Amino acid sequence: MDTEQIAQQNQSAAPQPAGAPVPQPEAPQKFCKHCGGKIPADAVVCTLCGRQVEEMGGGITPSIVINNSNENTNTNVNTMNAYMQSKARNKWVALALCFFLGFLGAHKFYEGKSGKGVLYLFTMGLFGIGVLIDFISLLFKPNPYYI
Repeated sequence: MDTEQIAQQNQSAAPQPAGAPVPQPEAPQKFCKHCGGKIPADAVVCTLCGRQVEEMGGGITPSIVINNSNENTNTNVNTMNAYMQSKARNKWVALALCFFLGFLGAHKFYEGKSGKGVLYLFTMGLFGIGVLIDFISLLFKPNPYYI
């Protein structure tokens, strides 16, 4: 070491008077391109004016790869068995059965609703109210209607 370096070390090691500001090493700075103020060198947004100074991530754009091999096929198949498939019924036949034999549930048996047919048979068409409601609802059904 030469004498100048030793002198500089002694000066930096010399005690500072109380209350004197301690010199901080200066961080690298740059100037904002919008307001011209000094900002830290690694700042992306200006700390003074709030505007963006640099691109996020240093201008590196990630490469995006999309591998979409959508090979879905629609396999909806009607799997109802023959018993459960809907059957076309003639509106006028059901209406005539309801009018003449509704209290016995004949129109319900015609539709394949044997449980309700038995109920109508034992209650005389739900005491006539069920037959009346069924007659009105059959009037407004299309021909043929499906059960």
